[in-house]
Amino acid sequence: DQWKEIEEKARSNKPPVCAFREPDLIERTVRDFLTEEIDEVLCDNAEAAERMRNLAGIISRRSRNRITHFQSPQPIFEKLGIQRQIDDAFYRQVWLPSGGYLVIDETEALIAIDVNTGRAKNQDKMILQTNCEAAVEVARQLRLRNIGGIIVVDFIDMKNRRDQQQVYKTMKDRLKRDRAKTQVLPISQLGLMEMTRQRLSESLSVTVNEPCHYCQGRGVVKSATSMSVELQRRISAIFASHRDRLHELIVIVHPDVLERLRTKDSDLLVELERRNNARLTFRSDPTFHREQLVFLDPKSGQEVTA
Repeated sequence: DQWKEIEEKARSNKPPVCAFREPDLIERTVRDFLTEEIDEVLCDNAEAAERMRNLAGIISRRSRNRITHFQSPQPIFEKLGIQRQIDDAFYRQVWLPSGGYLVIDETEALIAIDVNTGRAKNQDKMILQTNCEAAVEVARQLRLRNIGGIIVVDFIDMKNRRDQQQVYKTMKDRLKRDRAKTQVLPISQLGLMEMTRQRLSESLSVTVNEPCHYCQGRGVVKSATSMSVELQRRISAIFASHRDRLHELIVIVHPDVLERLRTKDSDLLVELERRNNARLTFRSDPTFHREQLVFLDPKSGQEVTA
């Protein structure tokens, strides 16, 4: 019926005309999330709550009665602790009730989840409890973070096959609540559980964040020590390429790298000057990237490369 309405609107109106508009947030919420598992929907806007009731009433009267206008002087996210849960969804580390924790890493290829125990590692009962808690929390985090694709969970090693089956059953039971399709395999001999989850949309991390412009999404930058080693190699290469005409060089680096050169590597730089019969002048620039190095000819002011 909807498609016929779209066709009729396109035929009977002069272009340009909007024949169909994607449902807005309120309509999508009622359509996608007001399922039988939901007991109540709270909305802090009276107009939006009434509109949701009208839309839900098309489905059933019971659905309409599950929508409540939330009234409180305190913001709804703060009152119900939702903001804290949103903040937690961006942390790599997620704590478990028994003192253990998860470490969740999203990569292009897959999602890696590592389970760790914060207590004695030689107690089978404690390991089983931590792994069961981890299975419950992993299933929750997949929904909360909207994670899809290939997921590998590295549980704490369990010697007893019965314990492994219990953790597997816990995970299967918890995944039944997920509206996204999931497929999970039993724990392997290496203690890994592999699963896939239907990717309904981009994950929460991808939707909210963007790659760090400083580290280009790697999450790490070269240390000052590594940059010092690289700088020494490049200086040697430059003097080797310009042996006959270059006897002085200005080097501009990040302040962290300069601090390393002045404190721990000063003797190496003196030896570098002696070996190349040249003079080195160092300057720092706080606007530089940690991995940025610039070499200038003091006479011409031009940048020098090997």
